[in-house]
Amino acid sequence: MKRIASLLVVCLVAGLLMADDNDGFVSMFNGKDLSGWEPCNIAPETFSARDGMIVTTGSPIGTLRTAKMYENFIIEFEWQHMKAGGNSGLFIWADGLPVAGSPFSRGIEVQVLDPGFNVKGKNEWYSTHGDIFAVNGATLTVAGRISPNGQRSFPSEERTKPSPEWNRYRVVANNGDISLSVNGKEVTIAKAASPRKGYLMLESEGSECHFRNLRIKELPSTNPKPEEVAKEADGFVPLFTGLDLRNWKVPEGDNGHWKILNQVIDYDARSEASGDKSLWSEKSYGDFQLVVDWRIKETPYQNPRACNILPDGSEEKDAAGKLVNITIPDSDSGIFLRGQGKYQVNIWCWPVGSGEMYGVRRDPAMPPEVKAGVTPKVKADSPVGKWNRFDITVRGSKVSVILNGKTVLPGVEIPGLPDKGAIALQHHGGMKDGKWNSPPSLLQFRNIFVRELKP
Repeated sequence: MKRIASLLVVCLVAGLLMADDNDGFVSMFNGKDLSGWEPCNIAPETFSARDGMIVTTGSPIGTLRTAKMYENFIIEFEWQHMKAGGNSGLFIWADGLPVAGSPFSRGIEVQVLDPGFNVKGKNEWYSTHGDIFAVNGATLTVAGRISPNGQRSFPSEERTKPSPEWNRYRVVANNGDISLSVNGKEVTIAKAASPRKGYLMLESEGSECHFRNLRIKELPSTNPKPEEVAKEADGFVPLFTGLDLRNWKVPEGDNGHWKILNQVIDYDARSEASGDKSLWSEKSYGDFQLVVDWRIKETPYQNPRACNILPDGSEEKDAAGKLVNITIPDSDSGIFLRGQGKYQVNIWCWPVGSGEMYGVRRDPAMPPEVKAGVTPKVKADSPVGKWNRFDITVRGSKVSVILNGKTVLPGVEIPGLPDKGAIALQHHGGMKDGKWNSPPSLLQFRNIFVRELKP
């Protein structure tokens, strides 16, 4: 009887320990589909549910994010690379959208890297399996063993099994501090991260990787300050997959001039289409918020017809009332709104800066306050060759434009703006005798997101 009682006590204690260990953990994956997860800047097929796992193809480079933000938590999961040197990661406390021009958001990455990646010396290169580091403007204090460049927390020892073996991660993230346990032992720590509340993301970075048994336990809040909370992205849908031009209508007869190059939309302004050469979205939109990254590749055309645009929307004239033209290197494109080229948010090199609405400003029927309203309040363009980000909101007949975080059009009611229509990336430019006779659209675009708004 004593032996049976002892066994009962042992079983009871073991059961209590198991219950305690499971207390508060919930699954992050139902084993069948990607409910609770959202593609960030990737094709829908980049991540999939297969055989009880979340699988990434590795292409394009980008992320799959949680539908909700997390603050303090413990997350556990297993991962398996399918080739030596495979690369992936877990982002924590990340912004919902990528940084302008980048495939990745601001956040903290916990590296998911096969040991075969370290070709320059095991565990001693700038990155290794199980390191923790800040990405794209996030901050943290590295601790423990530190990478040679001083920017990453490195694991204290190697515990990662090589492909195709499974590895188990346990990440504790609390009040900005992070610890990583690999296969049952804590090896990496970092402190004072910011943001310290945000989305969790699985990374696609060039090779197939499998994830399974993902579960999370949320811990009590430590009340982060507003500046310590990541930027939300609820409702944003990617319009560009990074792989192809689905979601867009390629002009008939274009002959490959709108193309994908290194995961960006690249245009050379030489479309062979006989009609409209711009790239239009397949879907029409009413009220929406559009985020689109763009950069001018080069400015080979010297534009002799540029001018200074005054705050009221008029163009500078001399004492005799003659237009004052200036010659500048120029490239020209824009974002067409609600199906018509007249309602264009301009991309160009004029002194007033990008974001003005040329077709509206130059319409003689428009009231003075509208012409002034569609003229940028500040020039916010990055230099030629650098990435820019438009954040355009269209609600009713009002349009507002933010460029690189600065408000260039605070919001103007535009008479005649259609209720609904497609969005386009503009073609501009023509050639004669092998030379440009107007500013060409020599641009690239990436990270295109739209969020439909309720009227």
